[in-house]
Amino acid sequence: MQRLWSPWRSEYVGADEPDERGCFFCNFAREQDDERNLVLLRGEFAFVVLNRYPYNSGHVMIAPYEHTSDFAGLSTDTMAETTALLCRCLIALDRAYKPDGYNTGMNLGSAAGAGVADHLHQHVVPRWAGDVNFMPSLGDVKVMPELLGDTYQKLVEALAATST
Repeated sequence: MQRLWSPWRSEYVGADEPDERGCFFCNFAREQDDERNLVLLRGEFAFVVLNRYPYNSGHVMIAPYEHTSDFAGLSTDTMAETTALLCRCLIALDRAYKPDGYNTGMNLGSAAGAGVADHLHQHVVPRWAGDVNFMPSLGDVKVMPELLGDTYQKLVEALAATST
């Protein structure tokens, strides 16, 4: 699917991307520049990051710090924290965006559609009734209504208001 960026979003089209040599999840976990990397929340075993190429405003990903593609091999602590982070994201997204529903899940392996197959991550996509209109259905284009920086600020504040 193509994305139709509004003209005021040009800062993202030409913006410097983080060093993507290697795994960007690992790079983001290691680096301390959370706002630049769009890292919203850090736990002990996993973290939450905005998707730089979202399907909808508020599209986040939850990734373990461990670089692995083996979901069944995750520790119980990592699985528990990932689930707790999912709950916090749902609460925060409800507060910030009031969506009608969510798509959540993982694409395990390239054949299943994983763009980053070697580092597990769970997508959380807010959905609204009627959010699929003629643009993505016929034009294969998505119009994003909000700047990523605005989404980041909304969700940082909303996540801070959730309990652990």
